[in-house]
Amino acid sequence: LIIFLLMSFSVLAQDSLVQVIDTAEVYKKYREDQFYLGVTFNLLTNKPKEMEQNGFSGGIHFGFIRDMPINKQRNLSIGIGGGLSMNTYNQNLFVGETTSEESIFDIIDSSTDYDKNWLSTYIVEAPIQLRWRTSTATNYKFWRIYTGLQLGYVYAYKFHFEETGNQVTQTDVPEFNKYRMGLTFSFGYDTFNFYFYYNLNPFFNGDAQINDSPIEINSLKLGLMFYIL
Repeated sequence: LIIFLLMSFSVLAQDSLVQVIDTAEVYKKYREDQFYLGVTFNLLTNKPKEMEQNGFSGGIHFGFIRDMPINKQRNLSIGIGGGLSMNTYNQNLFVGETTSEESIFDIIDSSTDYDKNWLSTYIVEAPIQLRWRTSTATNYKFWRIYTGLQLGYVYAYKFHFEETGNQVTQTDVPEFNKYRMGLTFSFGYDTFNFYFYYNLNPFFNGDAQINDSPIEINSLKLGLMFYIL
């Protein structure tokens, strides 16, 4: 009986030790690598006088972020990733060109009867985030705050104007700035998170002007971001 009890105690002690070691190993290795999918409402800021948005302007964003914890508890980390972003902006800034291929920028006044005028952009993005969360190796529902810098390159874009009997489409505007750099902030619980993005550099360089004033518009995006492990 004594030998049996000693053997049983020994087995239980070994199982407990293995469990502790396994748990420690899990804590050493766990990360919050995530796929993300976001939907946003896109606003234009710093607009020229009389420029306004009309209709719905939105965006879809998706990609993957690699998580790299920087503390022992692993609830603070750096996130670096890559993704794609598709955006539309319905507004009344007309972009065209003369017969000598010089760009034209003008505000469409309210007396003009037109059907469509929008800008669409397709962007390759690289988010860089500082990430804080209340997660553990076994808890997949937690609070999070992610903030950082987002770099992007517009690999395709289109300015499109349409009225009865006339269409103007521009896909090569020298004054258009293809590089994007913005600040991001997201917070929430579990999968659903509020998301904010503010573009730091304007859509156009200094050569894009209306009445000798530079067009310095940039974007503010508000929406929801879904993180999927």
